[in-house]
Amino acid sequence: MFRRRAAAYSASMDAPRQLATAAQPSRVFLVEDSTIIRERLLQLLGGLHGVEVVGDADNAVDAIAGIVAARPDVVVLDIKLKNGSGIDVLKRVKQSLPGLTVIMLTNYATSEYRRKCLEAGAEYFLDKTNEFENLRAILHRLRHDNQPGATPSC
Repeated sequence: MFRRRAAAYSASMDAPRQLATAAQPSRVFLVEDSTIIRERLLQLLGGLHGVEVVGDADNAVDAIAGIVAARPDVVVLDIKLKNGSGIDVLKRVKQSLPGLTVIMLTNYATSEYRRKCLEAGAEYFLDKTNEFENLRAILHRLRHDNQPGATPSC
């Protein structure tokens, strides 16, 4: 009897370690108003091992509804959107899903927008013109090195 309990206890103690080492796919939601850029991003993200694109939107209203419904791990979000602002989307989804990681990807990479986005809760802020490919490294890092207290690079 004691051995059975000890074996069950030992197995239960090993279970969290097994779960922690088996990396789950990062669930990503993409918000981009440009069809060409959205398609390019979908190709980039879809080709990454361990990344699952769970939705996309081209406007603020669909973005908020889609993100709240899909409950992704990460959102890649543009600032300028049809019928709204990515910053407004950021604020709304961070209220509903405070643990969500948001990567702002924009052509409006000014210090003012950077400050607004980081204050609203974005973890990353990237310039589309020269940091587009950094998404790959960020998603890889988030998937493999997602440790409490880790400081993201902005």
